[in-house]
Amino acid sequence: MKKLIIFLLVFVSLPTLARSFDIEVIIFKRNVAPTQVNEAWPQDLDPINFERSFSYRDKDMMSSNGAFLLPSGYYRLNRQFEALERHAGFKPLVHVAWRQTDRGPSRAPILHIQAGQDFSGNYAPDGRSLSAITEDGTPTSIEKRPLNELDGTIQVYVQHYLYLQTNLDLRVPGKNEVVLQNSVLDATDENDDGMVQVGNLEPIKPKVEVQDFLNSYRMQQKRQIRSGETHYLDNPLMGVIIQIRKAQ
Repeated sequence: MKKLIIFLLVFVSLPTLARSFDIEVIIFKRNVAPTQVNEAWPQDLDPINFERSFSYRDKDMMSSNGAFLLPSGYYRLNRQFEALERHAGFKPLVHVAWRQTDRGPSRAPILHIQAGQDFSGNYAPDGRSLSAITEDGTPTSIEKRPLNELDGTIQVYVQHYLYLQTNLDLRVPGKNEVVLQNSVLDATDENDDGMVQVGNLEPIKPKVEVQDFLNSYRMQQKRQIRSGETHYLDNPLMGVIIQIRKAQ
């Protein structure tokens, strides 16, 4: 009887343990200058939370989170990738596929995506040009770390339905207005009785300089995904093609 109960418990648990998905993702950018896009982009972006994230190239972390990379023989979006490569208006940055188990948002792997050109040789993490910082002469400590063209996270999880969550920054060299001075002149008059009369505050226009700057443009989206279908997410500067398939 005891052996029968153990067998039934294992048998009942097998479908849950065996449920896995193959996830294939293409991330691409549009070859268009942000200044040519009629879009209001936030200037001050909150930093992306990388606390639970890890690279999909980290085999050990993938395995401990119930996931592993799939070889190119499992790819089903090669036609879309090749079409993007041939088109002058797009540039694919990532094409990757992996298998992961059925997990909710608190346990599903969060993949740290880094791709494209590394701008750390010319820019600081806050976007300022290194040459402008040197010319300014202000003593500063600059953290040295990669500043990839594409940097952020993606997560696929199950919460009754399949969901994709993206937090991706596309870094593009450009220009930015930097305020060099911002002060106010206080014009006051002193009377004979010792009283101080405050006159009109005469503002001094801040000195603004246009400098080279590494601007970030974010794709922050959450999308319900149907397995077996090809889904497309985009903004004016970048896009994501994703297909999630039930693993055989």
